[in-house]
Amino acid sequence: MEEYVTIVYRTLFFYVLILVIFRVMGKREIGELSILDLVVFIMIGEMAVVSIDEPKDPLIYTVVPMILLMLIQILLALISLKSKKFRNLIDGQPSIIINRGKIDEKAMRKQRYNFDDLMTQLREKDIRSIADVEFAILESSGSLSVIEKLKNDNAESQQGDITIPLILDGNIDDENLIRINKTNLWLRQELKKQGYRDVKKISFCSFENGKFFIDLKDE
Repeated sequence: MEEYVTIVYRTLFFYVLILVIFRVMGKREIGELSILDLVVFIMIGEMAVVSIDEPKDPLIYTVVPMILLMLIQILLALISLKSKKFRNLIDGQPSIIINRGKIDEKAMRKQRYNFDDLMTQLREKDIRSIADVEFAILESSGSLSVIEKLKNDNAESQQGDITIPLILDGNIDDENLIRINKTNLWLRQELKKQGYRDVKKISFCSFENGKFFIDLKDE
């Protein structure tokens, strides 16, 4: 009887503990979890299950590793906020699969993403034809973001570019500059014309429809 009481107690204890741990690590939707998030969540869940199955083992043997994983995850999240390279390494980068109505097969091969995957995710968004898609971006979470073509009479005049970040956290993204056929030197010269001489002070910068959007870091 005592063993059953211990199992019930541990089940309730780990239920509350896991809720607290996940809350401390931050709110993210299931579809937005990175591979690292998923691995940590599975490990924490497995530890709790093992501890419940082995009621004779001290709780500290399970609680300490779970807290350690939580602290590691928080530390990695803080590092990823400061370093785009680290963030790309952990979470990956979004890939433009359809660009202005044209499928980018090279990007699909790089992501090992096939046409069946593309059609499935388009159908999930109630899009019947690829011809209706202006942009499709495969996010780092694996979800597909879709921007449909405008279908009214003023479609040509209203059609624009997709927002591509050129500067994130004070770092220039040379890959995105190549996507829009621009150079690092061009970006710096254009920013100087607008009075921005120190790239490191810029939190976010994008170039869309011939115009810059610039947001400075909080002082």
